[in-house]
Amino acid sequence: MGSTQFGNFFNFCRDSTLPICNLLSDTHTQDGPWGGCRLEGIQLSDDRHLGNLGSVLLSGVAIAVAVLLLLLSERKRAAVGRREMQAFLVGYILISICEIFSIGEFPLSQSVRIAFSALHIGFITATMWMLMINGVVGYQLIDDGTILSMGALIASAAVLFIGTAYIALDTGFKWTGFWTTDSYTPPNRNIALYVLYQLLPLICVVAFYVLEAILVLRILGEKKPMLYLTAAAVLFALGQIFTYVVSPYICNGTAGKIDGSMFETLFNILAVGMVWVFWSSITEDDWPAPVNNVAYP
Repeated sequence: MGSTQFGNFFNFCRDSTLPICNLLSDTHTQDGPWGGCRLEGIQLSDDRHLGNLGSVLLSGVAIAVAVLLLLLSERKRAAVGRREMQAFLVGYILISICEIFSIGEFPLSQSVRIAFSALHIGFITATMWMLMINGVVGYQLIDDGTILSMGALIASAAVLFIGTAYIALDTGFKWTGFWTTDSYTPPNRNIALYVLYQLLPLICVVAFYVLEAILVLRILGEKKPMLYLTAAAVLFALGQIFTYVVSPYICNGTAGKIDGSMFETLFNILAVGMVWVFWSSITEDDWPAPVNNVAYP
């Protein structure tokens, strides 16, 4: 793997603010050894900084929005996939809580930052998995909201969370050294976390879009909900672009005051909101009768 970028995080951590970067540096500081634009934010006493205040505040907004959507979901008692959608929203709330302490540049101890970063990564993987499962729910392979459906959803997400969070914690704290062979020297390779944190969530998002597009276009025979679904995909993509492409330009242009992570948080809020609007739009009671007994009401 000498020249491949697969599993490498050095360039990502140099140009972006990611929770995994807190695990891959012996200094365990947000800027680490990466050499890119340092996110300094607001100057505090004793040479301390409060960075990414925008992301912190927007994470608070994300929690409030998700709680509101949870409550609105509860009112749609006849909606297919209501409990599964609520599980996804709970996952998003947990991501946002962890983001405050992993992405936010608080003067925290190294251990606390590593712990929140590992939990952040684990919740991202598990929540994106639950999003994909939401895409399967509409096909009614098993009855939604039942013990079997929710049990399978929560159990599979829990397995992914525990496995991913453990690898992340072991990487950060060097408990066994198994995952840290190449993690602390350029190109800071960690293949396990690259697959679980970078690739799997992306696969889940694409699968959700494809599954729901087939359901809406071929089974429901509708087009309007695709506007909401596509808007969610575009907003999510914009967040990734701001994180991985635009971030260093924002950081350099503002002398380290902010970077692209704040905009990623904003676009993710909007994307989650549009996912909920999409789900709500296809769970109304005025759709045509189901085709082959496979459809939302």
